Amino acid sequence: MRLEGTNLVCVRGGRVVFGELDLSLAGGEALLVTGPNGAGKSSLLRMIAGLVQVASGRIRLVDGHADRTVAEQAHYLGHQDALKPALTVAENLDFWSRYFGDPGSQAAALTAVGLDGVAELPAAYLSAGQRRRLSIARLITVRRPIWLLDEPTAALDRAAQSTLAGLMQQHLGGGGMVLAATHGPIDLDGARELRLGAA
Repeated sequence: MRLEGTNLVCVRGGRVVFGELDLSLAGGEALLVTGPNGAGKSSLLRMIAGLVQVASGRIRLVDGHADRTVAEQAHYLGHQDALKPALTVAENLDFWSRYFGDPGSQAAALTAVGLDGVAELPAAYLSAGQRRRLSIARLITVRRPIWLLDEPTAALDRAAQSTLAGLMQQHLGGGGMVLAATHGPIDLDGARELRLGAA
């Protein structure tokens, strides 16, 4: 399986953010997207997730599920954690599992991110780091080959960052792909870097 972007052009608000960008990522590989603010890191991930229109170029997943779009075979973790505050931690994860379909073990996912002890707590009472960990639990509850992670370590303490790195390594070990937009270092063995914008 291979994710390919060819001659990608991103236009936001009438301005070309980046142009003629090529990328290629195979199963088991990670790509860290870096660069200054406004270089298009988030826009690139959102293009692949189907949330931003591709002005020009093509994105495809070679040997992916023939009946699904690239976006339907990807998980996108953005700046907003997309939680329903009135629902409990477990109910939020159940909602997303049903929405995405083909859910795995929700209990195992909450344990993996250290939230099993607060499963019945309303999401409104979670700290910023706990909300981020609940969003990460979505990634491992429903399996999709592409993880698109925008500043994934935001609000996470060192222990949670280490947990996330371990989960990303497991995903890569199972043949998955990780594209992470980041300003800071992420400890992923063999990760390549794609730098956007001026140095």
